[in-house]
Amino acid sequence: MGFADDHLTPLVDEGLGNSAYLVDLGDGRALAVDAGRDLRALHTAAQRLGLTVAFAADTHLHADFLSGAVQLGHDTGATVLASAAGHRAFPHRGLADGDEVDLGGLTLRALATPGHTDEHLAFLLLDGGRELGVFTGGSLIVNSAARTDLLGADRTEALARAQYRSLRYLATLPDRLAVWPTHGAGSFCSAPPGTERTTTIGAQKQANPLLAAPDEDTFVRRLVASLGSYPAYFDRLTERNRRGPAVLTGTPPLPALGTGQVEALLADGGEVVDVRPAADYAAGHIPGALSIPLRGQFATWLGWLLPDTTPLVFVMGEDQDPDEIIWQAYKIGYERPAGRLAGGMPAWLADGHPQTTIAFVTAGQAPAGPYLDVRQQAEYAAGHVPGALNIELGDLAATASGAPAGDLAGAVVACGHGERAMTAAGILERAGHTDVTVLNGGPADYAAAHGRRLDRGIPGDAR
Repeated sequence: MGFADDHLTPLVDEGLGNSAYLVDLGDGRALAVDAGRDLRALHTAAQRLGLTVAFAADTHLHADFLSGAVQLGHDTGATVLASAAGHRAFPHRGLADGDEVDLGGLTLRALATPGHTDEHLAFLLLDGGRELGVFTGGSLIVNSAARTDLLGADRTEALARAQYRSLRYLATLPDRLAVWPTHGAGSFCSAPPGTERTTTIGAQKQANPLLAAPDEDTFVRRLVASLGSYPAYFDRLTERNRRGPAVLTGTPPLPALGTGQVEALLADGGEVVDVRPAADYAAGHIPGALSIPLRGQFATWLGWLLPDTTPLVFVMGEDQDPDEIIWQAYKIGYERPAGRLAGGMPAWLADGHPQTTIAFVTAGQAPAGPYLDVRQQAEYAAGHVPGALNIELGDLAATASGAPAGDLAGAVVACGHGERAMTAAGILERAGHTDVTVLNGGPADYAAAHGRRLDRGIPGDAR
């Protein structure tokens, strides 16, 4: 058993692809690293272990979630530790390269590792002179390094060069040293796919293609070439985290609203988000409602597709938890949930309101017409139906509004399983493209059913 087995608890947000860490300091106190605003899992783990969070460290100003450090300061009196260069506008202990914090037996040493952000720090955890592991945030991650384009295209290359130097700096640490990154598989901060969320310095020297780059220019080319699109809300949260999220005194409510109240909110510019499974939405939904099934990726697509200034009404299934909607929304800064439709779709229909349906079919039932693939470009390149049109879900609204109705008539809309494709169908419905079918499955299913093989790569401009 090593230190991590006995004293470190990873807390993985599978939807955002991130890990926070709870470190048992050995005296009833704990250190939390890169905790998000949804602290339910962290508080549960701390209570189970009999710990009180005394320190909350953030490696950088996060773009993909609101930090829970301010909330921990309020809830447990935790001292917030973060880069002095971040100029956070709330009480914290600002750290620079080489600064050390006495955690009461253990020590945390700040390592300046700019690249993902200007003010990025890694945190080396020590027991006396013995190095236990390093929290690398968005610098060195499993088999990659986090993206460097979040501060604008004009900064991407300079930050990539800083990231090169930061990874070389971290590579000087002992090979045996544990690496505890924040960003992992599923993160739009450019983490590659895979199941491993922690690693070691030595393993990364062997497996990380960026560390294997022979020179800085090659590193920069490799890193920049790996950068795909990212959710629109990323552009807002860095400043929100610099200012500090508002402290919450409990789980915010999600009031039950009657059909008349929902109609009034819609007339006043509100949005309906249907969080039921894709099949339920297909069977009947409020006209104009957007399907975003309540699952791990809910926050990502909510933040990508809807503004954070719009009142939101949610349509739920009977077995779905309103608290889960609230926390997924609040952790990315969406603080205007107006409520949920009381009684769900049965109440809507009972009051005489209309509904819209969408064909949701298996691969064998799907027509052999145009095929619209709404996955990310990297997913499309890895394997797609021959002749498929690739428009990423995040780009679809802008594209669909200008597309002639005939261009998408009879199209099969597909992703990897069906959830994103159903969201896409709702976007197309809003733009007047109602003659589409959603595939309950992915490209391999469709290709097999229609006697075709998947193509790979990007054939010219896939958009």
